[in-house]
Amino acid sequence: MEDDGGIVSFLDKGLRAEGHAVVPARSAEAARGHMDADPGSIDLVLLDLRLPDGSGETLLRWMRARGMRMPVIILTAKVEVQDKVAGLDAGANDYVTKPFSFDELLARIRAALRTTAQPAATELVVGDLRLDLLTKVAHRDGRRVELSPREWAILELFMRHPHQILSRAQILSHVWDYSFDPGSNVVDVYVGYLRRKLDAPGLPPLIQTIRGAGYRLAEPD
Repeated sequence: MEDDGGIVSFLDKGLRAEGHAVVPARSAEAARGHMDADPGSIDLVLLDLRLPDGSGETLLRWMRARGMRMPVIILTAKVEVQDKVAGLDAGANDYVTKPFSFDELLARIRAALRTTAQPAATELVVGDLRLDLLTKVAHRDGRRVELSPREWAILELFMRHPHQILSRAQILSHVWDYSFDPGSNVVDVYVGYLRRKLDAPGLPPLIQTIRGAGYRLAEPD
């Protein structure tokens, strides 16, 4: 949650390039809407303390009061010790001041995900397909599957919504974060890449094409 458009764009592109799915929120209201809609899909929050419609600290206390235990890293220009103490006391796991090194931020994200007790958020399993969210390793029927960052992001989206039909527009918006162009076939191309890597002789296909609707990850019988 960050109100600076330049930083939002920088973080969005950088984190997606590392294979993370990103849900930007430019205000406290937008953040509450995302978290109320599907809190289980959020593994970690980057939080600015200064939001256009309220305090990040207030939002953090609201999250913790509602039982949301995902790691929160405060990302802010405030450098005073009392600000850091207040943020950590409100429930933050870490504190990064601007300007910051992106590599350091990535390391802090990895550390927060490693050390936070969230067993359900560290691994996704659908049938014989397993996705380790900490090591970024996928396995199908015990076989390691090497994925590009885009392929990883699409597979993670499918595995967080098994059996649900996802439209091309939904996949495009989630992974590439721009409006759907009906003439673009980028989603079909990457789903094709993913299918070729996941499917193997003797194994049932996992990703189904739903004509006129999109794609669905189906758990094999």
